[in-house]
Amino acid sequence: MNRKNIQRETLILSFFLLAMLSARAEVKLPAIFSDGMVMQQLSNANFWGTATAGKQVVIITGWNAKQYRTKADAAGHWAVSVATPKAGGPYTVSFNDGKVTILKDVLIGEVWLCSGQSNMEMPMKGFKNQPVEGANMDVLKSKNPKIRLFTVKRTSTLLPQNDVVGNWQEATPKSVYEFSATAYYFGRLVQELLDVPVGLVVTAWGGSAAEAWMTEDMLKAFPDAKIPRTDEDIKSKNRTPTVLYNGMLHPLIGLTMKGVIWYQGEDNYNRAHTYADMFATLINGWRVAWKQGDFPFYYCQIAPYDYGIITEKGKEIINSAYLREAQAKVEQRVPNTGMAVLLDVGMEKGIHPVKKQVVGERLALLALSKTYGVEGVSGDSPYFDSFEIKNDTVMVHFANAPMWITGKSCFESKLFTVAGADKVFHPAKAWIVRSKMYVKSEEVPHPVAVRYAFDNYVDGDLFGGNGLPISSFRTDNW
Repeated sequence: MNRKNIQRETLILSFFLLAMLSARAEVKLPAIFSDGMVMQQLSNANFWGTATAGKQVVIITGWNAKQYRTKADAAGHWAVSVATPKAGGPYTVSFNDGKVTILKDVLIGEVWLCSGQSNMEMPMKGFKNQPVEGANMDVLKSKNPKIRLFTVKRTSTLLPQNDVVGNWQEATPKSVYEFSATAYYFGRLVQELLDVPVGLVVTAWGGSAAEAWMTEDMLKAFPDAKIPRTDEDIKSKNRTPTVLYNGMLHPLIGLTMKGVIWYQGEDNYNRAHTYADMFATLINGWRVAWKQGDFPFYYCQIAPYDYGIITEKGKEIINSAYLREAQAKVEQRVPNTGMAVLLDVGMEKGIHPVKKQVVGERLALLALSKTYGVEGVSGDSPYFDSFEIKNDTVMVHFANAPMWITGKSCFESKLFTVAGADKVFHPAKAWIVRSKMYVKSEEVPHPVAVRYAFDNYVDGDLFGGNGLPISSFRTDNW
């Protein structure tokens, strides 16, 4: 190669090196930190990203022009927390390590993470042959610059990831049409009542198992959960343990938020015996990872649906009522949680209930009453407390029922059964007297146990005075 060619090659190489250094000098942020985002109000909100190794990064918050300084480590990673004011905006946030990156149209308000499986993922447009009731008109009227939406793209991975694919969008008919119905109805009511910006981050995958949203450490107590070691071990992209935590949750950990709403359990219905412990472990594990204390965690009890399981002699009874029972235990075990009971909105032949507005607003009732302290309303359903037997009649007592209980259209229920010592359950007459339910069957002169709505599919007919349904329950442990 002659001298002229060497000089030319050297100049070209120098050009590319300068271009690479210039590119590296620009602060890089994860997708969750972008134009149009919502930041949690009155908090020390986290930012993180990459920059040139060893470089100082200067962050300036537009609401008060305050400067924060941090330094990128040897790998180029940096993190900082900034103090946020009361709800408002839009603002800008700038990041500078020699080249400036500016986030625009940033709102300050309430941020909620929305996770689970298909009933959380189900968009306002519905699924094929499976609409969302009333969604068309609600989508039409959905434009609201104070509601911002972020949907995490489905990602299933063996190893923890550092970023997700997604972008913030303002609520408009076009964006809401594609967005989670449960999350939208939740956020719409919260935004309406609080009159502040609301940011909703959906990370959900239809058919996903609880185990997929947990780490190996969380799953140590559950030996049936087989941890994948190679890509070949990933038998299912949405059910294999740890893979959705790695791909769709790990990149978000540390995002400063108010709390979580969750709709999952359908995939675990056939292994209900582990679910109460597993779900409690999931909640506590997420809280430990987030390092944000016992943030609110509100969840849906799975709605009734005919799973088509036939009980055969000598085989385990598979009944989704056992999963609902397991879910009901969690809010009693884990602080700052609440369960939205959905016993009255199921569909016998459809696992995706059409009444997503009811679902989202029941979650919002929990948040508004328990987290935001709105007085005069309650998001909690009454629940079974105890029972006593007098001759041939069982008297059932309920907790959390200050206004007592009521039937769907009268003071009775058609969903009770009773059993004697033979453990055979028979349909029973059940009627309400003040705060108690009286239950008896002519076929069971000496009852020892009672069950309410304890089947795969039922249409719940027992409610609290606040109009919220009572969960299916049993007094036995058979």
